[in-house]
Amino acid sequence: MRRNRISFESPKRGTSKFPTFEVPRFEVPAGYRELAEKNIAQAKQNYERVKAVAEETSELVETTCANAIRGVAEYNLKLVEAARANINAHFDFARDLLTVKSPSEAVELSSTHARKQFDAISAQGKELASLAQKVSTDAAEPMKTGFNRALRVVA
Repeated sequence: MRRNRISFESPKRGTSKFPTFEVPRFEVPAGYRELAEKNIAQAKQNYERVKAVAEETSELVETTCANAIRGVAEYNLKLVEAARANINAHFDFARDLLTVKSPSEAVELSSTHARKQFDAISAQGKELASLAQKVSTDAAEPMKTGFNRALRVVA
């Protein structure tokens, strides 16, 4: 049995078997050309504005995040200081409790310690709340300023 060979060769140069299509050349009217040029110029201006706003927004976000990170670190430091003070007060109380000679002295020491701890924890809570308020205000300030600036530009 004989096999047929199929050739997948491309046509030789200059003897193209494929049809060629020529694109007709035409002149674009001046009005359309001017309109296209204006649209391109306006698109470039809009791109530059959007690019500037995006860069400014990126800077605002970076500043906001940096402020927030600094504030959280400061808050955590105060929290650790408060915890350390409270733990030291409890150790002092335990040490003093070991030296009492009567139950009435133990009750008096306990009530004094409880009163001091209540005052200390109240003061620490107020300080932490104030610091949290400051941190949130400082973190949001760049965004607030940027938003107000954007509203002035739009108006």
